Amino acid sequence: MPAIISLNMLDRFLFKHIDNSGLIVFRVVFGFLITLEAFGAIATGWVREVLVDPKFTFSFIGLEWLQPLPGDGMYYYFALMGVFGIMLTIGYKYRMAAIAYTIMWAGVYFMQKSAYNNHYYLMLLLLGFMAVLPANRWFSLDAKFNPKLKDPSMPRWCALVIILQVWIVYTYASIAKLYPDWLDASMAQVLMSGKAHYWLIGDILQQTWVHWSIAYTGIFFDLLIVPLLLWKRTRMLGFVISIFFHLFNSIVFQIGIFPYMSIAFALFFFTPKTVQRRFLPKKEFYDKGEVIVPGYKKILVTLFSLYFIFQVGLPLRHWFIEGNVLWTEEGHRLSWRMMLRSKSGTVTVTVKDKNTGVEHKVNVYDELSAKQRRGLATKPDYMWQYAQRLKKRYAAKGQDVAVYFDARVSVNRRPLAPFVDPTRDLAAEKWSHFKHHDWILPEPEGLR
Repeated sequence: MPAIISLNMLDRFLFKHIDNSGLIVFRVVFGFLITLEAFGAIATGWVREVLVDPKFTFSFIGLEWLQPLPGDGMYYYFALMGVFGIMLTIGYKYRMAAIAYTIMWAGVYFMQKSAYNNHYYLMLLLLGFMAVLPANRWFSLDAKFNPKLKDPSMPRWCALVIILQVWIVYTYASIAKLYPDWLDASMAQVLMSGKAHYWLIGDILQQTWVHWSIAYTGIFFDLLIVPLLLWKRTRMLGFVISIFFHLFNSIVFQIGIFPYMSIAFALFFFTPKTVQRRFLPKKEFYDKGEVIVPGYKKILVTLFSLYFIFQVGLPLRHWFIEGNVLWTEEGHRLSWRMMLRSKSGTVTVTVKDKNTGVEHKVNVYDELSAKQRRGLATKPDYMWQYAQRLKKRYAAKGQDVAVYFDARVSVNRRPLAPFVDPTRDLAAEKWSHFKHHDWILPEPEGLR
């Protein structure tokens, strides 16, 4: 449909065209990083440990059919993702490559929870954005082969959606830290205790003043970094702080590509002229400022409005579920609750034949990896899914069984406490994503 010119305030805010240098450079950085993510997962053994060696994976509930490819299939799967990452980086058949990587990464993300990470979720959302953003209009093979595609500008909403998504992530990360174990720096102490063996900095990380610094720097950085980057007077200060903060996380927590991706978000906060001058000096700079409203405006605004309502609302769901999310895990995932707790536990699984009354213990070491066993011992959804799996397995043999769990869990190194009702048959229970499961026992006094 033909575009129209508009002077409406909202239209000027969303559809004013600005120079697209920030998006173009971000595409190159983002594409390079996700390429490293794909090939690095193979090289570091992550694919083997999480997807190849286990006999099955704990997928997101409702997607149990989503399982890794057999044999060496997942190695080829990640190699193909790496190829799509390269294509995205150089802007060759960009749209197809971005959509393909998004779908394949979604498959990896939802087919396993053993290596669950909020950063993987953020990467999935960013891939979805990149699949629709016009990030191949400059400095790309697509634009070289099709000059009609070339354009030095983009509507402002292309930058705003990234900024708003990042703001949501950081804000919820800050709010989630406002609980006693973080505020008294004990959680930071727990996190740093596992880093004592680090060369040169290991002993420093065990200092009390470091724990307090980590705790409150984390709160204020997450809360203030986006406002600092948005305001011109504090932008450079925010950028320097961001570099230090994310490099510290990279060195201490070794969380792969994500600190560098986070630093790259600054490309959307600096002025397009600054980005163009620093990174694309030969690129035509766009400063006409036209307001061009596309014919699909209503669809675009509606879809993004619904999307951001969902992004703001979903992390709040645990407040409406009985119990402390640190204990129950209900409402934890997809909520930007990052590095907030340390959990350990023990679990015994018992299967009882309902007809004969014969019971026997299940040896979880027979089919579960170390990561899966840790999840089974501390996370109720793992227990429920494993109970359903055992029930189906025995049903195939003609046996109707009940499955019981006797689990004890420690949160942030507190004493172990009973976690689930050992008399409840979890194979007979139903799962709800938005309600409390009463077979999870109340949290210990110190967590209430």
